[in-house]
Amino acid sequence: MKRFGLFFLFSILTAFPVWAQEAEDEFVNETPSVWKANFRRVALEMSSTQVSNAEQYQDSPSSKLSADSQTVFKGVFDFSLENEQLDAQWNNSLFMEYGKTKLKEADGTKTTNENADKILLSTDYARKVWRYEEADVGPFVNLGYQTEFTANNDSPRTQIIRGKGGIKLFNGVYIKELYAAIVEELDLTYSKSDTKTAYEIGIRSEYPLRDGVKFQLDGYFRDYVYYSRYVGTDFRYEFDITGRMDVKITDTLSLAPYINYYQAQDRQTPVKGSNFIIGVALSFSNIFDLN
Repeated sequence: MKRFGLFFLFSILTAFPVWAQEAEDEFVNETPSVWKANFRRVALEMSSTQVSNAEQYQDSPSSKLSADSQTVFKGVFDFSLENEQLDAQWNNSLFMEYGKTKLKEADGTKTTNENADKILLSTDYARKVWRYEEADVGPFVNLGYQTEFTANNDSPRTQIIRGKGGIKLFNGVYIKELYAAIVEELDLTYSKSDTKTAYEIGIRSEYPLRDGVKFQLDGYFRDYVYYSRYVGTDFRYEFDITGRMDVKITDTLSLAPYINYYQAQDRQTPVKGSNFIIGVALSFSNIFDLN
């Protein structure tokens, strides 16, 4: 399986320069490429619960009086520099998110925990080979680097180089991206590197409900099938999905109630771990033509 995955990814990566050159030759003669700066989502998410004199109300039948005070902050930056061509699409993306939970217990003890921490820099090249309905379909390659702002507790900071190759449906009316890919990872998190092979499926879609209101869905599932060595904290699989109701306030600002569910299981733990979040975000999004 590993040899197949490496061969598949290597074949697509070696074809990348040929695709790019063919595309460039065509567009010089037929139509110029179009560059866009796409601020997909710049958002601030916050929720707060403040409880006074909770320690004195620990025996109260009302949990609202005995609860812990809690404040949750999260920032998201999702940007893509996009090059749209007649027979291809090339996107260079930066995704960052960071969130903290501040907790004040009834006895006055204060703790702070991270609830989100991710930086993902990636470049993605897809060929438009077929058409399905209103969408483009073709092979794609993706190369990315994933890390985080701060290390989690006593663990080292995440550092992963990830390559993908597969088939993608994109630029659809409702389905903006739907793909299946073979994934090769070089994990540099620990002093001794670790290589992994996985398969992955993902989706990004939008569905307008009425003027100024649309439902958005983003998610992926990644299942690991090969490891070069045993590392207990390596995942067996990851599943992450977010549903968001985007309500326009202005042309560029929106209020977006959302739910997010994340589930994973590592190699050393017999049970899965999960995280479920319900929140509201104030978001900015806009597209700028750079030609």
